[in-house]
Amino acid sequence: MEAASACLDPEVEARQGTAIRLDNVEKGFDGVPVLRNITVGFRPGTVNVLAGENGAGKSTLFRIISGQHAPDSGALYLHGDLVRTYSPRHAQTLGVSIIPQELAPIPDMRLWQNLLVGHESVSLGGFLRRRAMIEQAAAMLRGVGMTLDPETPMKELGVAETQMVEILKATSWDSRIVLMDEPSSSLSSRETEQLFKVIAMLRAKGACILYTSHRMEEIEQISDTVAIMRDGHIVSHEATGSQTEHQIIAAMVGRELTELFPNRVMAPAGSPVVLSVRDMTVRGYDACVSLDVRAGEILGLGGLVGAGRSELLEAIFGTRAGTGHVTIDGQPVRSGSPSAAIRAGMAMVPEDRKHAGVLTAMSIMDNVTLPYLDRFEVGAGFLSPARRREQTEKILLATRVACTGPLQKVAHLSGGNQQKVALARWLVGKKPRLLILDEPTRGIDVGARSELYRLFNELAAEGVAILLASSDMPELINLSHRVLVLRGGAIMGELSKEELDQEKILRLAMGKTSNVAH
Repeated sequence: MEAASACLDPEVEARQGTAIRLDNVEKGFDGVPVLRNITVGFRPGTVNVLAGENGAGKSTLFRIISGQHAPDSGALYLHGDLVRTYSPRHAQTLGVSIIPQELAPIPDMRLWQNLLVGHESVSLGGFLRRRAMIEQAAAMLRGVGMTLDPETPMKELGVAETQMVEILKATSWDSRIVLMDEPSSSLSSRETEQLFKVIAMLRAKGACILYTSHRMEEIEQISDTVAIMRDGHIVSHEATGSQTEHQIIAAMVGRELTELFPNRVMAPAGSPVVLSVRDMTVRGYDACVSLDVRAGEILGLGGLVGAGRSELLEAIFGTRAGTGHVTIDGQPVRSGSPSAAIRAGMAMVPEDRKHAGVLTAMSIMDNVTLPYLDRFEVGAGFLSPARRREQTEKILLATRVACTGPLQKVAHLSGGNQQKVALARWLVGKKPRLLILDEPTRGIDVGARSELYRLFNELAAEGVAILLASSDMPELINLSHRVLVLRGGAIMGELSKEELDQEKILRLAMGKTSNVAH
């Protein structure tokens, strides 16, 4: 995209016109400062990436602009006018739309109802014009290349499909300011390209877009400016292209990050098979899948959204219905039973951490020790708080969770630290034999990713077998010893470490098996 002039002082911005301007904005919670003296402006018709580690203050900044929070001090101007009333409804009247990272659809509603909530078509008699609304929703979906049935219940959609519906809902009503919090984090390459087309269309209409992303390749591809946040401050706001990727990462983390991916540990030659899956079928897919994962091996699962990766992982772990045979260390595991899977030595960190990975309303200690409460019993059903705390502190130290202590609520942690807690709960006591990771770094910043990659590598080096599904190509290529590529629930091909590259993975994912080395 053509770069726009980016860095103007507030007085010049006020004269030339900005869609969003913040002057000396500060915000804190429970006495802890989150935003510190934020002064920055963004123009109409520009795409502005807001980069920074989790916990830098990006989401809080979005919540202020979208009316969910009022600043403690300072001023917010939208379209040149001082904002005096802070509420989501008032922000919507000013043309502000937000697509949060953690999706909040209404699960029991149908797709068309979610898409048109607040924009219902009503007859003269006061009745919903249901058929007209379904046709309107279908036209909206077709307009962005989506073939979903508008009558589909939202709870039946995958994370990526839900994300695209939320994006479509937020951008279909003449929004003048669009806030996108990690919108591509669960999308395939093809869906991400479709998202970029929507962004280009909004930009051409004069909308101001703020877009958070941890994907370096996206920053140059879509943005006009890059604003970098660290510890509640805007530490840099430059035109895209004026900083190298290395400089951007260093500004985000406040230190030199020498290497994102650790050196891959070689899986021991001839190491025993830990997980064996034979003739597994998953509801919704006709294909049978068979695979093995050896001790110390990281087996990657690639494929486009809808390929069946998450469904396969859930069936192996027992949280989704499936048929077939699963063994751990040669011992059969009862299908459809997560408790049997856990007893056999399996652990799983799911894709949707907020709803399936962690209990955000509970403390870190509760989350980490919940699956193993029997280990902390001191008789007659009583638990030892001291032993639970001691074990939690030990695990937090090993996983480097940034927190105030074991009793801190998980809801108050950054996304990266929440994911570490989701992983830490499986490291209490005996390590798992098999660790299943489904999109483990979705929406997580570069610094936290580096820490998680180190943990995965250390676990593999200790003999843990790891099954990894990821839409992040560099992650899949740099962590995996080999990759199986799925399409429509079937394995289209296997790529060894030496064969791994993005083009080969995509060709297999799209069903093109010719010209792919085996």
